[in-house]
Amino acid sequence: MNSSESRNQDQAITKEQLTPIQWAQKACDTLMANFEAEMLPPERFHYHQGVFLSGMEKCWRQTKEEKYYEYIKRWVDSHVQDDGTIAKFNSTELDDIQPGVLLFTLYEQTGDEKYKKALYKLVPLLQSWKTNPSGGFWHKDYCPNQMWLDGLYMAGPIAVQFGKTFEESDYFDMMATQAILMEQHTKDPNTGLLYHGWDETKEADWADPVTGLAPEFWGRAIGWYPVALLEMFDHLPEDHQDKQKLVHILQDLLIALTNYQDPKSGLWYQVIDKTNLSDNWLENSCTSLFVQAIAKAVRLGYLDRKYLTYAWKGYQGVIDTLDFDENNNLLIGNICIGTGIGDYAHYIARPTSTNDLHGAGAFILMCVEMSQAEPIG
Repeated sequence: MNSSESRNQDQAITKEQLTPIQWAQKACDTLMANFEAEMLPPERFHYHQGVFLSGMEKCWRQTKEEKYYEYIKRWVDSHVQDDGTIAKFNSTELDDIQPGVLLFTLYEQTGDEKYKKALYKLVPLLQSWKTNPSGGFWHKDYCPNQMWLDGLYMAGPIAVQFGKTFEESDYFDMMATQAILMEQHTKDPNTGLLYHGWDETKEADWADPVTGLAPEFWGRAIGWYPVALLEMFDHLPEDHQDKQKLVHILQDLLIALTNYQDPKSGLWYQVIDKTNLSDNWLENSCTSLFVQAIAKAVRLGYLDRKYLTYAWKGYQGVIDTLDFDENNNLLIGNICIGTGIGDYAHYIARPTSTNDLHGAGAFILMCVEMSQAEPIG
C-alpha cells in the first residue's frame, strides 16, 4: 500500500469515527491553525468572520473548550476599542452588523462595558436604517431599495437578542416586520422557495420589471433566512404578536426545501430548483444551513421528527465530501464564494473556495446542531 492509499484509508476511518461535535472541533481547529485570530480575512468587522465565530461560539458552549472562547475574544478585541468604537467597520452595510452577536457572550462572561458600548453603537443604527417604500431595509447603501434574504441573518438575531438583553422591545417588532416583509415579497407560490432578493422600485439590473424579484433561488441566501429565524426565536418572547406567523413561515420554507434535496448525495444545489441542469452543482454551505435549520426546528418542536431523515442525509452528504491535507487539517470544499444577485449563469459561474469562512461557519453550525439531534432508525 502506498502512502496516498494509506492516507485515504486513515481518512475513511476518521470520517466514520468522528461525531458531529468532533467535526465541529476539527473545523475550528483547522481555521485556528491557518489564521491568527487578529488576521481572519477580510480583516474588518464583517459577517465572514462573524458566521465562522458564531459557529465557534456554539462549539465552545457545547465542549467548554476555552481555546475557542479565547480565540473569539482575541478577534473581537482586535476590532473593538475601550470606548466601544469599532475599527474598520462600514455602518451602511447589514453585513457589518452581524458580528456584533459575539459581543453578548463577551459582555456576559467579562462584564466589560466596552462590549455593551459597542452593541449600543451597532444595533441602534437600525432605527434610522434606509428603507424601501414598504419599510424594508436596504441591504447596503449602494444597493438602494434592495432587500436580500441574507439581510435577515445580518440584522435579525443581533437586534432581537439586544431587545431581550437590554429590555428594548421595539427591536422585536422591527425584526419580525423585516422577516415578514421578506417572505411576503420573495416567496414563490408554486415552489414555496424564496427568491434571493426583491427591489420594490424595480430599478436594479437583476429585478423583474413587473415584480421586482431576483431571477433565481440561490441556495445560501435561502439558508440564512431560516437559520436567522431560529436564532431570533431564541430571544423573541413566546407571546409576541408575530411569533406564530413566523413559525408558519419557517415551517413552510423548510418543508418546501425537502422537495429539492438530491436523493443520491443528500446535498442541495447551488440554484435550488434547477436540479435537472447539467451545469448546476451541489453546494456545501447551503446544505449545511438547511440541515442546521431543519434539525434545530425539530429539536425545538417546530417540525415533526420525521424531518430529521432529511437532516441526517444532508449531514452525511457534506461529510462524504470532506478531505484532509498532509497535516490532517480539514478541507471543506464545494463552497460558493460571496456573491451578489444575478441570473442563473451568474450563480453557476461563481468560484468555489476551500474552507471559505461562509462555508466553515455554516459547517460548524450544522455539526453543533447535529450533535444535539436524535439518531434515526
